[in-house]
Amino acid sequence: MAVRRVVPNIRSQAVQESREFYGLLGFEEVMNHGWIMTLASPSSPAAQISVMAEDRTASVVPDLSVEVDDVDAAYAAVRESGAEIVHPLQDEEWGVRRFFVRDPSGRVVNVLGHR
Repeated sequence: MAVRRVVPNIRSQAVQESREFYGLLGFEEVMNHGWIMTLASPSSPAAQISVMAEDRTASVVPDLSVEVDDVDAAYAAVRESGAEIVHPLQDEEWGVRRFFVRDPSGRVVNVLGHR
C-alpha cells in the first residue's frame, strides 16, 4: 500500500470566504460538492487543502484525509491493529471508497481511495 497524498481538512462555516483567502496564497478550486471544497496549487496539484462545513455522509468531520492506492488493505491493517473505526468502509456517490479512523492523538483520519 502506498500513500498518494495527504490533505488537511479545514472546518469552516465560511467556505466561500476561505476559498477567497486561500486564493490569495495561490490555491485554486479543483472540486466543490457544496459541503466540501478542495483547493490545489496549479504548479503542484498534489498540494491541496479541503474546506468543509460538514460531512454529509458521516457523523464527524475528519481532521485530515489520506489517499492510498489500496483502501481495502489500509482498512484491514487498521482493523487488525485495534484502532477505533469512526466511520465504516463504504463507497461514496462521488467516486471514493473510504473509512474514518481515530489516530492515537484523537484526530479523525479519512482514509480513501478513488474508484
